Amino acid sequence: MNSAHEVAKYFLWLADAEDDDLVSNMKLQKLLYYAQGFHLAILDEPLFPEAIERWVHGPVVPEIYHAYKSYGKDGIAYGGDLDPNDFDLQTREVLEEVYKVYGHFTASWLRQLTHDEPPWRDTEERSIISRDSLKQFFRTRVVDDEKAAAT
Repeated sequence: MNSAHEVAKYFLWLADAEDDDLVSNMKLQKLLYYAQGFHLAILDEPLFPEAIERWVHGPVVPEIYHAYKSYGKDGIAYGGDLDPNDFDLQTREVLEEVYKVYGHFTASWLRQLTHDEPPWRDTEERSIISRDSLKQFFRTRVVDDEKAAAT
């Protein structure tokens, strides 16, 4: 299992590799939420051990928020060294698909999207969003996507 810090670096690396705009802390939080949810739904295990909490602006991994809060609303420059092979193939596929689907949206759009979803909506403020709620919600998303692809 990778840490949330390693997963965050992976997303920053992807943004840098694709010459996308820099990823803000808020956007990074939402990407971590989607990655954890889809990883749980598809691979039936957590992507990272750190908890995701319900904060006013959406789901947040507090350790990652505090690591990057000095950037404020600005983008976070990728400045590390990352070996993608530190992630297993299935995990890389999940992360790259999450980035492909959600990476082009703005942080505010992703914030609103998470506010409309049961894992965030049904959790009390500053409480942990349960992995079970993430797994159940994202399993329905995966099944819906598979059905749409089959038609």
